Amino acid sequence: MNKLMTSVIAFGAGMAAYNVAQRNNVMTGRQMRKMQRKIKRAIF
Repeated sequence: MNKLMTSVIAFGAGMAAYNVAQRNNVMTGRQMRKMQRKIKRAIF
């Protein structure tokens, strides 16, 4: 349960950072997809 909560919080923080980066065009679309895959693999 604790691990689940931690991953949910980390996912939320990751999504917030992702949205900010997207707005500021920090990363390209391809890099974004790579990051999403890494995040998903880290959580599941």
